[in-house]
Amino acid sequence: MKELNRLKVVLAEKKRTGKWLAAQLGKDPTTVSKWCTNTSQPDLQTLSAIAEILGIDIKDLLYSSKNE
Repeated sequence: MKELNRLKVVLAEKKRTGKWLAAQLGKDPTTVSKWCTNTSQPDLQTLSAIAEILGIDIKDLLYSSKNE
């Protein structure tokens, strides 16, 4: 099974960019890019903030809830 980066998928579904998310969080766009490429991961507090900004449940950033 191919590993997917949920943050990257959710941003695409919401028609938002990593640069936009970085601005919302007050983070460097490079940091968000690393999250989207699985080079690094946000801490839980940041993950919670991302979920709130995107209007989704934090669980949606951890695993896909869609039946595939």
